[in-house]
Amino acid sequence: MTASVVSSVGGPSPGTDGVAGRLADLRRRIDARAGGRSVRIVAVTKGFGPEAVEAAVAAGVTAIGENYAQDLVAKAGIGAGGDSVRWHFIGTIQRNKVATLAPFVAVWQTIDRPAAADAVARHSPGATSLVQVNLTGDRARSGCPLDDAPEVVAAARDAGLEVRGLMGVGPIGPAEQSREAFAALAGLARRLGLPDVSMGMSDDFEVAVEEGSTMVRLGTALFGPRSRSNELRR
Repeated sequence: MTASVVSSVGGPSPGTDGVAGRLADLRRRIDARAGGRSVRIVAVTKGFGPEAVEAAVAAGVTAIGENYAQDLVAKAGIGAGGDSVRWHFIGTIQRNKVATLAPFVAVWQTIDRPAAADAVARHSPGATSLVQVNLTGDRARSGCPLDDAPEVVAAARDAGLEVRGLMGVGPIGPAEQSREAFAALAGLARRLGLPDVSMGMSDDFEVAVEEGSTMVRLGTALFGPRSRSNELRR
């Protein structure tokens, strides 16, 4: 069964050797910038096989993020990582796939419109969720505008979801270019009384932590480069 899942995400997982060592280094770098705050790591296994999930769990990370519904269902369906895994869905929410995802997802990080909140609430009442904010203004990116986030948070709560925080992806480019957007997202979360801010990936997590992130989403920084056929930004 494992072979079929590996095939579905583009080949065997590269770079899973040494995950524990990379994790220890990442935690040191995070702690140095967190000012005593607790910052969780979500291991992003997009483009890697189930071996990456196993390696993350063996190293002590049980929050696993997936971007694609079919990959999350495939890996969770064979029990990759065991019962301790908490699956975070970090891809665009398509309403026709929510029912398939619902039995496995512990945290929905990408609620970006009331219709998405309604779909998740229908199949996973009371689910833990974050509202995704578009930090760049690029319409090709997912997420609601920053100014609309309070309304989406309210709509998700009205639908019965447990909204824990906000999520955002920084702009492409040098990490420092993300600082202003990250600060704005963290500031909005504070004003809304939300405890979690999911921001920062492999290229910019240190800036994100300095600006108040409580949750970073790390793929290549933890597992190494993806295979060529699956190589996507971070």
